[in-house]
Amino acid sequence: MKLIFSEYTFILVFLLASILLSFIIFLLSYLLTPQKADQEKISAYECGFNPFDDARATFDIRFYLVAILFLIFDLEISFLFPWSLVLKNIGIFGFWSMIIFLIVLTLGFVYEWYKGALEWE
Repeated sequence: MKLIFSEYTFILVFLLASILLSFIIFLLSYLLTPQKADQEKISAYECGFNPFDDARATFDIRFYLVAILFLIFDLEISFLFPWSLVLKNIGIFGFWSMIIFLIVLTLGFVYEWYKGALEWE
């Protein structure tokens, strides 16, 4: 029993140390940085919208479609690379699981193409 408790003690110590370090870093970053809003902080950033407009304002659906397109390609790469490294070891089930996953991603890509997300005006 004592051996198990000593193994979990290390985990508890590391957890408490990481929580304490996180709070210290957050507090220092809050205290040491200026908190005034300047023109650059309140300007529109990458999405093209002013950050202090009405939250219920309508905007173009193509922003969502571009986000979906990014997720399609990002997920594909993040799963294909490790899959290709262990392809010999996972057998036929792992192979067909990835083929089904790629079919689902291809359907998402076709949906993006059909909606016109690849053609920006």
